[in-house]
Amino acid sequence: MKILIIGLGSIAKKHIAAIRSIESNASIYALRSQHNAQAYDGITNLYSFDEASNIGFDFAIISNPTSEHKHTIQKLLEFKIPLFIEKPVASSPIDDLINSIKESRILTYVACNLRFLEVMQFLKERVESGNTPGRINEVNVYCGSYLPEWRPGTDFRESYSAKPEMGGGVHLDLIHEFDYICWIFGVPERHKAFCRSKSSLAIDAIDYAKYLLFYEDFTCDITLNYFRRDYKREIEILFDTVTWKMDLAKNSITNSNGVVIFQSEQSVADTYTGQMRYFFDLVSNSEKDSFNDIIFANEILKLCLDYERP
Repeated sequence: MKILIIGLGSIAKKHIAAIRSIESNASIYALRSQHNAQAYDGITNLYSFDEASNIGFDFAIISNPTSEHKHTIQKLLEFKIPLFIEKPVASSPIDDLINSIKESRILTYVACNLRFLEVMQFLKERVESGNTPGRINEVNVYCGSYLPEWRPGTDFRESYSAKPEMGGGVHLDLIHEFDYICWIFGVPERHKAFCRSKSSLAIDAIDYAKYLLFYEDFTCDITLNYFRRDYKREIEILFDTVTWKMDLAKNSITNSNGVVIFQSEQSVADTYTGQMRYFFDLVSNSEKDSFNDIIFANEILKLCLDYERP
């Protein structure tokens, strides 16, 4: 199997590790922007799309800065190969590409690896089957972490996350939360959102985001930030009989009576392998659709970008 990777940063290296755990003999090529780029772990460097076009890849991974995704997708559509696109799909909506993507009938998958977290899959199954403790009255989602600790040994102010012109901002970096809520509960009837960049981090990119999603029977509150020193990533679901507290870091659900509803030893890091195996299976079976294709991801992006800046 031959795989092309666009962008060779930290997330790309996680995808490479996942690929090699599944198919150790895969030939991996990386499209590099600088001709003096250092070789990485047996990966073949390429320096232009023209050079890459003659190789015959089984699929491509797009993991360069978000602001470059749209151009990269346009170039790779000419290759007519499946596309594995790191989230978010782009830094702005790509409506003008959707018809070309539909006409190409290529497989697309936008990588939201938290869908592969076992506690998330447990919740989705319970909600879809109706096997819950009662009616949902409220859902609260919170994800707070400390951006300066995301990439040890680097200046966080120089990362793409801190630079809006590169597609940075907590609303895009943590689009996972918006994605999995829409995956589990569906797209909301309407929503309201506020985003700011006023914290002590002193960065230009959005560092705080608040979304209110309105469903027929309940409201979902999503809060995201870059400045919380003690990492917290949780979902709270208020049923009419009991509350479930879902801890994504611990891969567990506990109810308000202290009863453990679900617990898994799987780590978030493990989801990258599960996600890649899912995509490998789609490619191997010549599938044309995924459960998070570029069309759905573009709709989620438009919702995330529909906010006010008070």
